[in-house]
Amino acid sequence: MSKKPFKKPSFSGGPKALLAGIFIMVVLLFALSQLTDYARNMSDFTYKQFLDKVRADEVKSVVINGQQVEGILKDDKKFQATVAQRDADFDLLEKHGVDYSIATPNVASNFWYIMLLILILTLLGLASAWYINRQGKNNNGQGGGGLFNMGKSRAKIFMPNTIKEKFSSVAGAHEAKEELMDVVDFLKNPGKYRKIGAQITRGVLLQGEPGTGKTLLARAVAGEAQCPFISVSGSDFVEVFVGVGASRVRDLFAQAKRNAPCIVFIDEIDAVGRQRSGGGNGGSDEREQTLNQLLTEMDGFEINEEPIIVMAATNRADVLDKALLRPGRFDRIITVPVPDLISREEILNVHLKKVKIAPDVNVKKLARATIGYTGADLANFINTAAILATKAGLEKITMAQFEEARDVKMMGSHVKTLIMNDEEKKITAYHEGGHTLINILMSDLTHPLHKVTITPRSGGSLGVTCMLPEREKHLKTKEEFLADIRVSMGGRAAEMLACNVMTAGAGSDFHGASRLAYNMITRMGMSQVLGMAIYDSSYMSDETRTKVDIEIAKVLEEEYQKAYQMLVDNRDKLDIIAQLLLEKEVLEAEEIYTALGMQAPEVTKLV
Repeated sequence: MSKKPFKKPSFSGGPKALLAGIFIMVVLLFALSQLTDYARNMSDFTYKQFLDKVRADEVKSVVINGQQVEGILKDDKKFQATVAQRDADFDLLEKHGVDYSIATPNVASNFWYIMLLILILTLLGLASAWYINRQGKNNNGQGGGGLFNMGKSRAKIFMPNTIKEKFSSVAGAHEAKEELMDVVDFLKNPGKYRKIGAQITRGVLLQGEPGTGKTLLARAVAGEAQCPFISVSGSDFVEVFVGVGASRVRDLFAQAKRNAPCIVFIDEIDAVGRQRSGGGNGGSDEREQTLNQLLTEMDGFEINEEPIIVMAATNRADVLDKALLRPGRFDRIITVPVPDLISREEILNVHLKKVKIAPDVNVKKLARATIGYTGADLANFINTAAILATKAGLEKITMAQFEEARDVKMMGSHVKTLIMNDEEKKITAYHEGGHTLINILMSDLTHPLHKVTITPRSGGSLGVTCMLPEREKHLKTKEEFLADIRVSMGGRAAEMLACNVMTAGAGSDFHGASRLAYNMITRMGMSQVLGMAIYDSSYMSDETRTKVDIEIAKVLEEEYQKAYQMLVDNRDKLDIIAQLLLEKEVLEAEEIYTALGMQAPEVTKLV
């Protein structure tokens, strides 16, 4: 693979340019102020005011230049006036003892004074423009935001010797790395594919949840291929000025062609690559022009001898314009998934090397206890535990801090300033007790109980019932969805049964249950009334919407009644849980099972 030498661009900006710009502007402003100081301290008199001042013996001296008079009052204040130049005026001046003289008009002097003012103002404007332009250039010599560089790309170029990431640096994402090995081979051995007539991939789209490592994977590809990596964000193309985005796209690909073979990486491409609406307003026109230019540039790779691979990342592939995803553009779509158990263990091992941990820390337990966490979540999880250990005065992180960090993520931090009265505590205890008891009674269909608390948490909740999945699950049955809805209904059912009240605390429960019922009915074909059809709200008829609403209400009401009856049949257990919560405020699953005289299932417990 041929490589071109990289010449580091020179840059003379920075603090020195800032100081020089400030110095020039200060000098010019000082000179301008000196030239205009005389005029600022001079009063303008009318002809009558001038004569009145003379008659009142307030004028010390005057200089008469044609019809223009400049003089000094006896209190040393300066003035100027335009007069009629009558003989009687001279008699008046002599009568009141005014020292006057006649000046010869100096046209050349006035002309050069005006020209000097114009020159100073011009220099001041040029100095300001130079400074703005200089400040707009980035450290790579690329014009990012200067006055004369608005159409320049804001991309950052990383040369091979500065890219440290390799596939070995990326924990997890095994399938994605395997697919990306083809891209590395394209960049290293393009001739091998051209010899057989194969078209080299031009665009690779990495899609996945935020925090799954899409950007890191793209850098790893460049590190493996040992080629330049040109990185830019989709939002860097967006401007209020029409044509700027398209100009930046042209400049970006011009840089890519100069550095080929290379990788162009566009992060958050949905900012510029959304489906075109054709609405015609100024904002959409600019974005669509930018997108059209991007499509054109990608088509132009056919004539480029050295391979250029465009990689992009998004967590909203569903909103991208179809023209971007057609063969010949982003024709390879690679999903970067949320890490599984093995991947989570690998990621945890990478991040745990950066902190001090106690001997009791079990990485396998941490991996099992963090189902659904992305790579970024795991990094934050470890950092939160490190902060908690520091606050506790410990030198190493123990499993207790990881348990607390997980609880903070799931339930929110404890709000110590919010104090409930006895009646509110009782209602909250029965509310959370209702969730807890329904979950225990349906443990074969729900996630295992982890912890229950009636201490207020950040986010506004007065209590939390926390369940944890015991294992990764990829399929869920209708009965399991209905069980989740019934657990959500347990809070309101317990309030009504034990306290005969309805509170706003059930609002979030109903929101989640309604959303789950809606998905079951419209997207999963789990309704006897609406059948196995999939319904999209964008083209759903009013009649169908009515049927969906009726069916949702029916599902929620049925599960509420079942939850209420289960609590009636097990009222003694509900009272036990509520009383324990009122006494301790925070209960572990084992404590509740022991109090109920039941066998606790195996749950994911760190300590």
